[in-house]
Amino acid sequence: MFDALADRLEAAWKKLRGQDKISQSNIQDALREVRRALLEADVNLQVVKEFISEVEAKAQGAEVIAGVRPDQQFIKIVYDELVQVMGETNVPLAQAQNPPTIVLMAGLQGTGKTTATAKLALHLRKIDRTCLMVATDVYRPAAIEQLVTLGKQIDVPVFEMGSDADPVEIARLGVERGRAENVDTVIIDTAGRLQIDADMMAELARIKEVVQPHETLLVVDAMTGQEAANLTRTFHEQIGITGAILTKLDGDSRGGAALSVRRISGAPIKFVGVGEKVEALQPFYPDRMASRILGMGDVLTLVEKAQEEFDLADAEKMQEKILAAKFDFTDFLKQLRLLKNMGSLGGILKLIPGMNKLSADQLQQGETQLKRCEAMINSMTQEERKNPDLLASSPSRRRRIAGGSGYKEADVSKLVSDFQKMRSLMQQMGQGSFPGMPGMFGGGMGNPLAAGGNRPTPPGWRGYSGGASAKKKPKKDKKKKGFGTL
Repeated sequence: MFDALADRLEAAWKKLRGQDKISQSNIQDALREVRRALLEADVNLQVVKEFISEVEAKAQGAEVIAGVRPDQQFIKIVYDELVQVMGETNVPLAQAQNPPTIVLMAGLQGTGKTTATAKLALHLRKIDRTCLMVATDVYRPAAIEQLVTLGKQIDVPVFEMGSDADPVEIARLGVERGRAENVDTVIIDTAGRLQIDADMMAELARIKEVVQPHETLLVVDAMTGQEAANLTRTFHEQIGITGAILTKLDGDSRGGAALSVRRISGAPIKFVGVGEKVEALQPFYPDRMASRILGMGDVLTLVEKAQEEFDLADAEKMQEKILAAKFDFTDFLKQLRLLKNMGSLGGILKLIPGMNKLSADQLQQGETQLKRCEAMINSMTQEERKNPDLLASSPSRRRRIAGGSGYKEADVSKLVSDFQKMRSLMQQMGQGSFPGMPGMFGGGMGNPLAAGGNRPTPPGWRGYSGGASAKKKPKKDKKKKGFGTL
């Protein structure tokens, strides 16, 4: 997501490196790079013109801050403008004073509307809001069956009357069912078309008039770029929408839709779909998205993902084991599985500041190594998992595990050796000591921060300080060493 845009924007920062201050002359090359980056990301032309004009005005009027390089100052200005363009703050989903809250889902065919309906229901269920999904798409083959299947998967009921009923009547009765059962939120999945037509709009208008929704959300495919913004504007003008859900954002290397929708349509982006799994829906935060676009990670989203998967009581027990050096392979396997539940390794690492420069090969290598570790641990006995020292002192055990997992004895030996080093490191860190990190990922992934590039940090931000520059001027600390300016 946004990989190409982030790479082009980095070219803009380079134009200002080595300069003493931002000036009318030296900023033009940087602005030209930003303009090209946005146009290549398929951002709407009018939005690009306004964006560049605002950035130029703010950059030239910016006061020189002592100790802050011009490229850092310029990044901060671009960041602020990105947040402004995308809507400044998160706009939460409405919640009616007298339940149920009624949410009407609209969109073209193929945008992932039915899946987005289930994703939204699961998101609400996670925050303790009961849901009922209503299937009114009587036109697309198997649309009702798809929603029913998804409902069973996420344990959310579906109201449906088959494919011969009137969609308006299904919606009306679905809302009545939700009200009778004291459901908190009713989500209505409507029919889509291959393109906007009068019949579709008329049916949506009738459903909206009958059910009086508190939210009308347009589901748009982020892969369509600036056309997503135009589509949102058309729906807003003809039907009246309260927000948009951008789907397939994980597959969009351009990202122009996220930068265009709010400014062109006037409707806020409320959620983004970042994967095919039904759990892959996130509230849209403009400041977090701007941070991702600039390659600075998204720690808050990472923390929220972790909180969904990790139990606080389990975390405290794990901490005690780590401090006592009793962390074993059973614990390690549990952590691996929790990590997998949070999403792909690549998706998680890119939320961490400094990790945006990891190549596809490095990420794939990390994924492969995690699978190798899991396979080898699965071939261990319960006793061996709980006591890794048994494997360190027994070649025959290591050979048996290698044969059972399909790997070499040397691979098992390396896993055991790395695990013991990691366990010792964790214990030392818990006691306030910070030695160098061993590599559990192997070949090139041992110190992922080494691949973090040299992207500067905006003034006032406590992110990473960049690979090369961090090496040239390490922070001097006699008590702790090994982590520089993290």
